[in-house]
Amino acid sequence: MLLKLWNSIVVDTFQKIESEKEASSSFNKKVGLLFICVALSLIFIEYFGSFSFLSLFLNNLGLDGITNLLVEIKTSLNNNQLFYLGYWVAVVFSCYFIFPVLLIKLFFKEQLSNYGLSFKGIFKSYKLYIIFFLFMLPLVILVSFSESFQLKYPFYNPSGESLWPNFFIWQCLYFVQFFALEFFFRGFMLHGTKNKFGFYSIFIMMIPYCMIHFEKPMPETIAAIIAGLVLGTLSLKSKSIWLGVLIHYSVAITMDLAALYQKGYFN
Repeated sequence: MLLKLWNSIVVDTFQKIESEKEASSSFNKKVGLLFICVALSLIFIEYFGSFSFLSLFLNNLGLDGITNLLVEIKTSLNNNQLFYLGYWVAVVFSCYFIFPVLLIKLFFKEQLSNYGLSFKGIFKSYKLYIIFFLFMLPLVILVSFSESFQLKYPFYNPSGESLWPNFFIWQCLYFVQFFALEFFFRGFMLHGTKNKFGFYSIFIMMIPYCMIHFEKPMPETIAAIIAGLVLGTLSLKSKSIWLGVLIHYSVAITMDLAALYQKGYFN
C-alpha cells in the first residue's frame, strides 16, 4: 500500500517531470526574471508588511496624505487588530499574486493556467490530498498544547468577543492569503522553473517556503519542509494548486480553532 502510494506520488511524477525538462544549458532569462521577482516579493512583504514601515516610508517621500487616509480608515473600522491584519493580507496578495501575474502576462506572455490555476482534472488526485490532511490533523492537535503555539495562534484573537463578524471576516482574508501563497510557491515558482530544473524545482521552492516560517514555532517551521515537498509534488502531479489551497487553509483553520479551544474559548 505504502509502496504503491510512493510510486504514484513521487516516482511517477519524478519520471514525468524529468522527461519534460529542457536539455539546454544556456542562460534562461525567464527563470532569471522569476527568481528576481521572488526575491523582491519576499523583501517587500518583510518590510512593507509592517504598517509602521509603510507610514515612515510614505512620510519620507512627502506622501503624508496617503498615510493620513489609511489612519482614517483604521479609525473608522474601530478595530486595530483587523485593520493591521487586513493590511498585511493586502501586501501579501500584491506580492504573492499581483506581481507574478504581471510578470507572467506582460513579460512571459503565458497563460495563468500554466502556473497551477487550471481547473482541469483537479480532483484526479483528491485522495492524496485527503491523506495528507488526515496525516496533519493529529499533529496540529498535538502541538496545540504547546505554549508557543497558543501565543502565535490565532492571528486574529477574539479575546472574549463573539466570533461573528470579525473572526469570520478574518477567516475570509486568511483564505485569500493562502490562495496567494499557494500560487506564489506551488504555482508561479514551481511551474515556472520545472522545465529548467525538473523535479528538483520542488526543493528549490521549498527553501524560501521554509524560511518564511522562521518567526513561527520551531515544529511548524520543520513541518513546512514536509508540507512544501508534499504540496509541491502534488502540484506537479495534478498541474493545479486548487486542492493545495483548500488543504492548506483547512489545516490553518484547524490550528486556529484548536488554539481557541486550548484558551478555553469554547468552554
